[in-house]
Amino acid sequence: MATTLPAPNLRKARMHLLAHGDCPPDIIDERIARSWRRSLAAGLMPTGRLADGEHASGNNLRQALACNHDLLAHSRPVMEYLYEQVRHSHSMVILADKRATLMHTLGDVDFLTKAERVALSTGSSWQEQFRGTNAIGTSLAEASCVEIHGAEHFLERNGFLTCAAAPIMAADGSLMGVIDISGDQRSRHPHTLGLVGMAARMIENRLVIASCRRHIRLHLHAHPEGIGSVAEGIVALSEDGWIVGANRTGLSMLHLAAPDLGATPLSRVIDMRLDDLLARHRRRPEQLTQLRLHDGSTLFAQIHAEQSALTLSAAPTATPDDALAKLDSGDMNWRSATDKARRIAGKPIPLLIHGESGVGKELFARAVHDSGPRRDSPFVAINCAALPENLIEAELFGYTAGAFTGARREGCLGRLREAHGGTLFLDEIGDMPLAMQTRLLRVLQERQVTPLGGGRAVDVDFSLICATHRKLREDADTGLFRSDLYYRINGLTVNLPALRERGDLQALTERMLADLNPGRHVCLAPDLLAQLGRHPWPGNLRQYANVLRTASAMLDAHEDCIDWKHLPEDLVEELTALTRLSESALHIPQNLKELSRSAIRQAMEDSRGNVSAAARRLGISRQTLYRKLSG
Repeated sequence: MATTLPAPNLRKARMHLLAHGDCPPDIIDERIARSWRRSLAAGLMPTGRLADGEHASGNNLRQALACNHDLLAHSRPVMEYLYEQVRHSHSMVILADKRATLMHTLGDVDFLTKAERVALSTGSSWQEQFRGTNAIGTSLAEASCVEIHGAEHFLERNGFLTCAAAPIMAADGSLMGVIDISGDQRSRHPHTLGLVGMAARMIENRLVIASCRRHIRLHLHAHPEGIGSVAEGIVALSEDGWIVGANRTGLSMLHLAAPDLGATPLSRVIDMRLDDLLARHRRRPEQLTQLRLHDGSTLFAQIHAEQSALTLSAAPTATPDDALAKLDSGDMNWRSATDKARRIAGKPIPLLIHGESGVGKELFARAVHDSGPRRDSPFVAINCAALPENLIEAELFGYTAGAFTGARREGCLGRLREAHGGTLFLDEIGDMPLAMQTRLLRVLQERQVTPLGGGRAVDVDFSLICATHRKLREDADTGLFRSDLYYRINGLTVNLPALRERGDLQALTERMLADLNPGRHVCLAPDLLAQLGRHPWPGNLRQYANVLRTASAMLDAHEDCIDWKHLPEDLVEELTALTRLSESALHIPQNLKELSRSAIRQAMEDSRGNVSAAARRLGISRQTLYRKLSG
């Protein structure tokens, strides 16, 4: 945009607009002039009352967040990175949807307070018709990067702001939203517009890749080193070679525009047929391909076709469709465990599952059983930590009639014999008494069970899966667990991740909600999901499932979105405390003076501006607090 005029000149230009219906020619940037004209046509006046703007709250905001789930999911990491670049500059990073409704914000505490005075907060709409010329609304209206500084805002109440925004486009060329940096006009920086432009590119690239996973993709750049960078072009192709999606850089590289998507075959822009391109990829999948465009220019391309329906190898690996696959919701550590366990299913190799309490060890063990050749035989689960020590021997090994006082007249087979032909799952085996460990080792060595009270030994055949939250290797070294038994049960060890370590919380939540609410579509508010992702979850999946079960029960008949009000009060308190801790960690005072200011600011916020109450919280007099506030 053109160099910003001094504020008095801009006010004169606005007065000219009000008096004559148009801006003085060749004085201000044409995009600002167009925006001012649109603002005036919407009935706004620079110093008049603010128009009744849209503000999404409650159910409307939840619906807006749900509708923009993909935009939010792919923008949040970029926003956090962007905020790190502008932290402590009296500014904030903002994401808005295509209606200019603010979806998510990150910012310095001191500036957020000022921003809220002009409704620069989540749920507010910054369309030009409500807020006049502003970077968010004007960027959407112009579909281009825009910077609005100080008095360039149509409404004088927004003149303290400097804002830079860039639109975010979907793979099909449609406008999805806008990313913006807004701050105090006194802290304007010449590179801010470049930063938001780069951030928009990063988000668009993530969106294109996510939405076109099942298409053939070309990642393009004029130089080989540019592929994989934020500056690469991305183009998605249908199986018959039509260009069906792209980021803006990809369109520019191929000299196309958004309306050309879905209407242009690849052969119209490059000098090679799709079949030849894919054949070259099959021969050398890791090698870049050089493309010649019809205009004579060249580009380097990396081809991604692994998710398409095309046959790119002679013997493609089939995606497993078993009980283990049904538990896979995208976490790589969990997937690694399932891949390993699947390889030994049906083989005489014992499986040892490590993981914290509540991570789903029994669920995983049962899925291993159901995925193997013994799936139609018994799966017998025993929690070694839950059985009294005086009963565990009889429970495991069974007993003959009259073996001890209180024994059943007909005796008992025992769980080891019940597992014959199937799978025996010993949960929390690390808590098994040492005497029972000795007997279990003998059974595993001899494959025979002798019941209490005597009688002949009985042959048993079962797959063995054990699980523990303890570090058995260390327990074996210290004598708390038999080392010979440890090596007997440790054929393959897999580690199940704790819930706080998993990267599939969203998919996992959707699956759990579907299981808890059969026949009803229940979702979780995106901002709440983000907060739940920061909780340590010491009880893991078991604890999380209980929270979702309770929250589902709190939904009214007409509600289908779980939000804060549906959570147990103790969890709300924990999440709120975590948020405060996180925010305070972002603003650790650097010296005593800053520490004092921080304490005063917090006390004033907690006291809702009541100076007397704030002084009591701080343990100082009102006069001292007034002096510190004025200083």
